[in-house]
Amino acid sequence: MKVIIYGATGMVGQGALRECLNDASVEAVLSVGRTATGVPHPKLKELLVHDLADYRNLDEGLSGYDACFFCLGTTVAGKSEAEYRRVTYGFTMAAAETLARLNPQMTFVYVSAEGADSSEKGPIMWARVRGELENALQRLPFKAVYILRPALIQPLDGIQSKTKAYRVMYSAIKPLLPLLKKLLPSYATDTRVLGRAMIVLAGKGYGKKVLRSKEINRL
Repeated sequence: MKVIIYGATGMVGQGALRECLNDASVEAVLSVGRTATGVPHPKLKELLVHDLADYRNLDEGLSGYDACFFCLGTTVAGKSEAEYRRVTYGFTMAAAETLARLNPQMTFVYVSAEGADSSEKGPIMWARVRGELENALQRLPFKAVYILRPALIQPLDGIQSKTKAYRVMYSAIKPLLPLLKKLLPSYATDTRVLGRAMIVLAGKGYGKKVLRSKEINRL
């Protein structure tokens, strides 16, 4: 299959990219983002997009793909609701609506977060925005849409978060992460497992549309 990855320079996206490049069932990968991955590989092409809300004149480059793994995100820290919504909801829907039009047989996998509020009415701003986005994505005319809601994610294979606060946190709890994954399988996973789960969803599907860490680990 041919896969598009958004956010391939971020922590989750790096894991998805690594697993796709190592998987024989994935024949081609397109990384879409504002910065290059710096990863040389014969299966990988890169499309640099200055404005992630504008896909005019890009139809040809985004057509002919079987799956999209949308790993692009931003921290809520220091952002107003408008700023957070512009990136989280705006960028994601701009890409998803374009891809649904160009590739209606595509499987779209969105990496959300534990605690996303699908009622869209809760008191926590980021959770409401994420929940609203999840609902909107599931209404698009893709072959299938899957929502992943991981909680704690262990970065493996030298992967690091681009967010300084997350890097500090993961460094502090690094010795505990393997134990936490065993003790709390419903709340902990890692970048390898997330990447593998996306590939399984795109290739085989799954009975649930919204998957938390327990289901992600099972996949």
